[in-house]
Amino acid sequence: MGNKYKKRSRISEAKFREIIKLFSLDIEATKIAALTGISRVTINKIVRKIRERIAEYSQQQSPFDAGEVEIDESYFGARRVRGVRGRGAGGKHIVFGLIKRGGKVYTQVVKNCSASILMPIIKDKVAPDSVIYTDGFKTYDGLVNFGYKKHHRVKHGENEFAKGRNHINGIENFWAIAKTRLARFRGISKQTFHLHLKECEFRFNHRNQDLYKLLLKILKQNPI
Repeated sequence: MGNKYKKRSRISEAKFREIIKLFSLDIEATKIAALTGISRVTINKIVRKIRERIAEYSQQQSPFDAGEVEIDESYFGARRVRGVRGRGAGGKHIVFGLIKRGGKVYTQVVKNCSASILMPIIKDKVAPDSVIYTDGFKTYDGLVNFGYKKHHRVKHGENEFAKGRNHINGIENFWAIAKTRLARFRGISKQTFHLHLKECEFRFNHRNQDLYKLLLKILKQNPI
């Protein structure tokens, strides 16, 4: 049967649109399966493919124009293990993020927060004449050497969290939103975490749009 959103589909286009509609409303896969009468296994496969398309689309949208950009890293996963300290303690997922004030957020899972990992991402995504805001993490010491002359720091270690425009409240707000949303899943595998993260990014960046229509457009251009 014809379905312009899914290749070789046994699911009608009307039924598939219903799945996309429920997904756009942030309905969990278990409930989508119950509401559509389609098996949980099939829904899981479809939802994963939708997330893959979202990740691809988000990656294409990510470069920032010049402006004010907040940069930070965060750690997702189980609570800290007793006796294990430091950034990324306890085997958490390490996530690096950028947000343009008044604009979009970009996230990327990284293996560590060394300058050799983070600086190339910043250089690829952020225009050199941007105004950059970070905390006092030492990795960001090298921003000037990469051509970013307008770099302001928030000294969290000295209990400084906002001083006029000098803050990273935007990216920290996104971290809070993403962690709250992902907590619903009660554990996400290492293999699919990046897809869930990109979905959080996508929903945040397009929160004022009709996600159903946008997903239809994305999937029509690149069927699953």
